[in-house]
Amino acid sequence: MKTVRHLAAVSAVVLSLVFAAPASAQFVVFDPTNYAQNVLTAANTLQQINNQITGLQNQARMLINQARNLASLPYSSLQTIQQSIAQTQQLLNQAQRIAYDVQQIDQAFSTQYGGANMAASSAALIDGARQRWQNSVAGFQDALRVQAGIVQGVETARSEASALISSSQSAEGALQASQAGNQLLALQSKQLADVTALLASQGRAQSLEMARQAEAQEQAREQMRRFIAPGQGYQAGHVSMFHN
Repeated sequence: MKTVRHLAAVSAVVLSLVFAAPASAQFVVFDPTNYAQNVLTAANTLQQINNQITGLQNQARMLINQARNLASLPYSSLQTIQQSIAQTQQLLNQAQRIAYDVQQIDQAFSTQYGGANMAASSAALIDGARQRWQNSVAGFQDALRVQAGIVQGVETARSEASALISSSQSAEGALQASQAGNQLLALQSKQLADVTALLASQGRAQSLEMARQAEAQEQAREQMRRFIAPGQGYQAGHVSMFHN
């Protein structure tokens, strides 16, 4: 009985101490599992934030690239190219005498190059030959003028090509590169137009000269025919030697 009373007294003392202790003196319990879960949650949240930041950066780069692709080329040579083509066209339009016109060519060949007119007078034949010679001279002069105009534009074409190549190499986006390429194609088209104009002017001059030579041969045959054609033979008649 004494032992039981001793245990009961000890228990009462312990309980009185526990309930009498202040709140600040309570022990903090550390839970490793809960702590690890909290750390993992924080790491996942940080990774999501980093992913969002990376996505925003990629979108910003995409918008910048789109803006560059939509930016126009600051340099344009189209006006210079158009002016050069217009100058060459003006030289062709200034063709003398027989111009680049189908109806005018047909009319000229039907009247001036249609063969020697056997009924025409010698003066008319000479005048026709002079007109054809003037046509040939005018054709060669027009060809030389076109050549001179094209040669004068060579330096302009070189300068524009250099500027366009430089702009193409420094293009920031697809639109600028495409515009530079299109202008280079326009410059090449202008050069092809110059070559076409040159060939047309030279061909016109050569055609007029060949037509003149052919007509000159025909006229020479007609003049020779007239020279050797027999005239009216001698006919006897009465001649009075003395007058009463």
